[in-house]
Amino acid sequence: MKSQVKLSLLLVAVVAVVIAGLLAFAGRDSSDANPSAGASDTRLVREDSRVIGQPGSTDVVLVEFLDFECEACRAAYPIVEQLREKYGDQVTFVARYFPLPGHYNSERAARAVESAARQGKFDQMYQKMYETQESWGEQRVPLDDFFRDLAQGIGLDMETFDADYGSAEVAERVQRDVADGTSLGVQGTPTFFLDGERLQPESSADFENAIADALASR
Repeated sequence: MKSQVKLSLLLVAVVAVVIAGLLAFAGRDSSDANPSAGASDTRLVREDSRVIGQPGSTDVVLVEFLDFECEACRAAYPIVEQLREKYGDQVTFVARYFPLPGHYNSERAARAVESAARQGKFDQMYQKMYETQESWGEQRVPLDDFFRDLAQGIGLDMETFDADYGSAEVAERVQRDVADGTSLGVQGTPTFFLDGERLQPESSADFENAIADALASR
């Protein structure tokens, strides 16, 4: 086998192990979370909670408490996207903001995404945050201008964005998600709930099997 092929296969294997490890770590991080909140618990999904894409045709709901600066969340992001591609017409995928105190710009990122959502572009900004995380994550300086550039890049009205981004209303909106997560026992990110019960996946197969079972029970 040629050395380039061997290297490519090795990189694929390493990436798979890293993703599995990050998901497992995230599960351990939030191990004290309430394992069964109940599908109708309003702390999981509020009227103003952000849906990724469109609501599904069934009542199956996958909720993720996330931090845009969290490496484990970025590792989970492509898996969630694959699940949305396969099950998005049936399952509702909900994102809840949960910026962690140790991440300097994560609360700013959440405010930027929420501000974009108010102009109907939640999905675009949500995706941009993960696509650019390596450029802005783990920095210890405020990156308001960077997030503003992202907003401008997706075509937002910048006067409205600036007003929303700096508003108490948007900051409080983010903190309501944090308060809900905290009351549910969420400590680490990403933390997932499927039909009201905490899901602790260690692989993409765990996600898929859980969703398939939930749909089969309907």
